[in-house]
Amino acid sequence: MKKIAFFCIPATGHTNPMLPVAAELVKRGNVVRFYSFDEFKEKIEATGAEFISCTRFLPELTAEEEQNLKNVSTTEMAIQDIRATRAMDEYLDGEFKSFQPDVVYTDSACFWGKLNAWKHKVPMVVSTSTFAFNQLSSKYMKNSPRELYDMIAGLPKISKELKTLRPLGYEVKSALSLVQSDNNTDSVVYTTRAFQPYAESFSECYAFVGPSVFSKAQPQKNKKRPLVYISMGTVINERPDFYNKCIDALKDMNVDVIISCGKAMDRKLLGTLPANVKAYPSVDQLDVLSKASAFITHCGMNSVSESLYMAAPMVLYPQTGEQYAVARKAAEIGAGTMLKDDSAEGIAKAVRTILDNDAYQKAADACSKDFRSAPGTKGAADFIENAPHKAGGVDLLKELNKAKGLFTLCYWAVITSLILLFGFLVGWQFVWIIGVAGGVLSRPITNIASGYLYKGLVKKHFPKK
Repeated sequence: MKKIAFFCIPATGHTNPMLPVAAELVKRGNVVRFYSFDEFKEKIEATGAEFISCTRFLPELTAEEEQNLKNVSTTEMAIQDIRATRAMDEYLDGEFKSFQPDVVYTDSACFWGKLNAWKHKVPMVVSTSTFAFNQLSSKYMKNSPRELYDMIAGLPKISKELKTLRPLGYEVKSALSLVQSDNNTDSVVYTTRAFQPYAESFSECYAFVGPSVFSKAQPQKNKKRPLVYISMGTVINERPDFYNKCIDALKDMNVDVIISCGKAMDRKLLGTLPANVKAYPSVDQLDVLSKASAFITHCGMNSVSESLYMAAPMVLYPQTGEQYAVARKAAEIGAGTMLKDDSAEGIAKAVRTILDNDAYQKAADACSKDFRSAPGTKGAADFIENAPHKAGGVDLLKELNKAKGLFTLCYWAVITSLILLFGFLVGWQFVWIIGVAGGVLSRPITNIASGYLYKGLVKKHFPKK
């Protein structure tokens, strides 16, 4: 029996995957103390874990800060995480000394969980509710100009906030060190290696356990009357404009439609619904997906994982860089199509593409089998109980960085040689053009070379792939 402290941010998509894991650990006789927030109290206590409320420590938000969080501002989330860590410091210090956990299981975005595990020198396992992101897999993201500006402009603010943690005994160099994946940190990822981008670059410290869900239901598709399910998740879901376009797109199609529009949105904004459309504040998503023939989704990791677990192909409509990464992978395996035109006509066309082409359903079926064969919550519980783990094996990321360094050296040796050759044979007046061209082309050429180098290393170290 072990004492395990769970930590998570106040977010449904991050909390839900941790709940089945908590239930499995409790079932095995472990003592689980779950530090969370009042909105999740009932769900957490249903797992058998002890719920500890941290709601009183959340900083009061200005209207601007609250709007930034709703817009999924990376800067605002980091700042509020740091402030919450500071507010909880004295309380959690006492908790660690009295409870004395053997293991900390903390969400990847939960700074106070990570920092207190390090501060109190307790083995830590990270709960990763999306893909594991390193320098390779992060290439799957496609950040909007707004997101890029937010990250760059917010760095000074985050650095200033981080300095306030050091007098409290938290040694942290940067916010990046708090959120990035590395090959020496134990992590549970709620997907499979087959679905994880660049899976070979992650060490044995990563447990790819597949979707963490309570449901054992099997997909039950009714092809005579397809069901189209629509949800924009639990954060950016107040989208009456988009839902109304979906209704216009599908009202005359031979399909049934269920919309989960969120509890905050006024359902009256959808007007009088056609006979084949129903809208609810929330639904049992796994149950609906088990019957769905198509899912119009914002591409949060939870939603996509649950969709593929229930073999429901998707119309992919990502709203953030992280969601784009998930959408890109789903499209790559053939289980979804990107919604590039979000007009009513574009939505109708995308849904028909899914319904009229069996290849999407076959790809979703194959992914469902892969997900269901994964270790699941039992595998996650095993991994947590046996923490810490050693990375072991080859570190493909280190090997790649060495190879890239050698390639870069050779590249600039060639550019230098061309400059000298041009200068001696033609003249020195215009050699600067070669230097500028070499600088401009260095990044795209290195990126292309990196792809080939990675494939070569995978073939060398994982010949079966």
